[in-house]
Amino acid sequence: MIANNIFRAIGDFFTNVAFKPLDGIRFMDNWWLQNSFSWILMLITCYAFVYWMRQLKKFKDEGTE
Repeated sequence: MIANNIFRAIGDFFTNVAFKPLDGIRFMDNWWLQNSFSWILMLITCYAFVYWMRQLKKFKDEGTE
């Protein structure tokens, strides 16, 4: 019984709190504004990936693993 309530609480949190800002983006009429959020997230991810690869190369060149 308690496990069921925990999963309901987690689902309620994500439905009503965590994803609430995305509802505003979803109902916009402007395609460019809707997709700008996705592009910003992709740019952040690409930057983090490049940063991580540079750090791995730096540690490999120093000989520390």
